[in-house]
Amino acid sequence: MSKKVSKNKKNNIKNKKVKKKNRVLRTFIIIILLIAIGVGLFVGYSAYKNGWGLKGIVQTAMGHDEKKLADLDPFTVLILGVSEDIKSKLTDTIIVASYNPKTQIASLISIPRDTFVGTNKNNATSYDKINALYQTSPEKTLDAVNKITGLDIVYYVVVSNNALVELVDELGGVEFDVPINMDYDDCTQDLYIHLKAGMQKLNGEQAEGLVRFRKNNNGTSYSEEYGDNDLGRMRTQREFLKVVAKQMIQFKNITKIGSFIDIFKNNVTTNIKNWSLIKDYVAYAIDFNTDNLQTASIPGNPSSFGPYKLSFFDYNKKETSALVEELFAKQNGETVEGESAGTGNNTTSNTTNITSSNSTSEKTANSKIKIELLNGSGDSTLLTKATKALKNKGYNVYKTGTTTSTAKTTIVNKTAVPSTHTTEIKNILGIGNISSSTASKSTIDIKIVIGKDYK
Repeated sequence: MSKKVSKNKKNNIKNKKVKKKNRVLRTFIIIILLIAIGVGLFVGYSAYKNGWGLKGIVQTAMGHDEKKLADLDPFTVLILGVSEDIKSKLTDTIIVASYNPKTQIASLISIPRDTFVGTNKNNATSYDKINALYQTSPEKTLDAVNKITGLDIVYYVVVSNNALVELVDELGGVEFDVPINMDYDDCTQDLYIHLKAGMQKLNGEQAEGLVRFRKNNNGTSYSEEYGDNDLGRMRTQREFLKVVAKQMIQFKNITKIGSFIDIFKNNVTTNIKNWSLIKDYVAYAIDFNTDNLQTASIPGNPSSFGPYKLSFFDYNKKETSALVEELFAKQNGETVEGESAGTGNNTTSNTTNITSSNSTSEKTANSKIKIELLNGSGDSTLLTKATKALKNKGYNVYKTGTTTSTAKTTIVNKTAVPSTHTTEIKNILGIGNISSSTASKSTIDIKIVIGKDYK
């Protein structure tokens, strides 16, 4: 009998340790929900030691049911990536991250660090760039982002660039397809970036260089269709974070939970005081599929103004508002013009506010629009398909070609043609991020880059 009692005591102690570990795990997942999308600390688990699904364990432990899910609103947070290797701390990364547990869709919206947030362009200085606001307080940056996006974000998370370095090294490196050759040196920041284009395993130091790269020593940068300078850097940041998230959703990483927590504690600050406000999101966040992550950058154009003719990003208020509305509509499962409700995919609707009949007058108008169509999907048949679809609507596909591999389809308005055309083209293709680039003269009215998301 005594042996049996002793055995039961041991089992009780063991069960208490397991419960304690589950509490730690639960707390960690809450933290991950906040910073994962923005800095790659998003860990999902496919199974637990005993073969049970972690989602089921957490839901049961927290008393979740369908009613609980129905009461959860989307959770939105501002992610600020701060460089620690320069005297004046600046926000190299500014991303709005939002997650909706009902639709299991998340959104990332990048804001260029040079975005103008001043009141008078004629007197603009470097302090009128959004990345300088953090030197006053993160709340100042939060206020500026809310003004730009029209959102009402309450929470922010500030992440040191050291977090990404430590995370990637803890993972044993991350496989990533570097978009271009990168060759940059800056001794003042102790920053040396030397990467070759192509798929490779990056360590922490290389990953930091990748997400901070903007241009080479000789002044060259990303291609225009990819998004040069800061636009290209933000795109690479978003793509890299998605890859990190996917590579972290592996059962083997459960053994590294302690290290991940330490990375968080040492490199992250936030204004979230009451963690119970978001604890209910945990059971759903761990089931998130990174394929449901939609990313974009606010629309606008690089510009120079002020007494010193400094470089700024002049965001387009109207187009930014439309972008935010579109992304959050998809995330919330609402109908988006030209798309089916709740899908968040590329399916076009049978009805749209843009007239797309085959009338002669419409085709005549469309024929005046010169289009450059570049294939970045890697599938030659898709170039033919897109060309045919555009020509059927009367558009003048002036020239075609191939470009570097790209994930997202983009539609660039080069000569400020009416937005009805870019919107209709998006409806024809069934997909596409619309932007404008009128900084230089162009013989092409609209440039389209077909990405891997075009089917």
